[in-house]
Amino acid sequence: MTVGSEEDRRRLAQLIKDRALRFGEFMLASGQKSSYYIDGKQISLNGESLHLLASQILEHLPPEVEAIGGMAIGADPIAGAVVTLAAIHGRDLDAFIVRKQLKERGTRRQVEGPLQAGARVAVLEDVITTGGSTLRAIEALQRECDAQVVCVITMVDRLQGARENLAAEGFKLTALFDITELGVTPSENPES
Repeated sequence: MTVGSEEDRRRLAQLIKDRALRFGEFMLASGQKSSYYIDGKQISLNGESLHLLASQILEHLPPEVEAIGGMAIGADPIAGAVVTLAAIHGRDLDAFIVRKQLKERGTRRQVEGPLQAGARVAVLEDVITTGGSTLRAIEALQRECDAQVVCVITMVDRLQGARENLAAEGFKLTALFDITELGVTPSENPES
């Protein structure tokens, strides 16, 4: 299935640079300070850029994947767009949401969605730094659903250890872009 073209990829990169990439002083989820920030919501909450992002993800999604999602809230709109686009192209795909913590009422679950036990899944991130949030999402998926994580897909890899940290746990990371492709040099990476 060919969904996302190279022209679409270039347009998405430009939209990330124009709408999501900011320079200044920022604190990241990893606790590190950074001289730049990529606000993934500026991409995932806009129609054109979300469509381009979903197309690129669908292009990189292994055929055995049955469901896609990730940590709330960053992955939520992306997962919804990917499963919708997949349906348009005749591919049956479910979405899921991983809460940051266990829900204390109702189902008392951390993972929401129509996941079957043992489902083969892809975990999404808008931007990944060290992979800590991703590994927490994977742990919840495996604990609650016995999910088989086929891959992790991110819009942008900040090149700060996520690929290595995920590989050490047996997971493959696919990044649509890394920071160098967006014009950010490694010297602009956060301080430890």
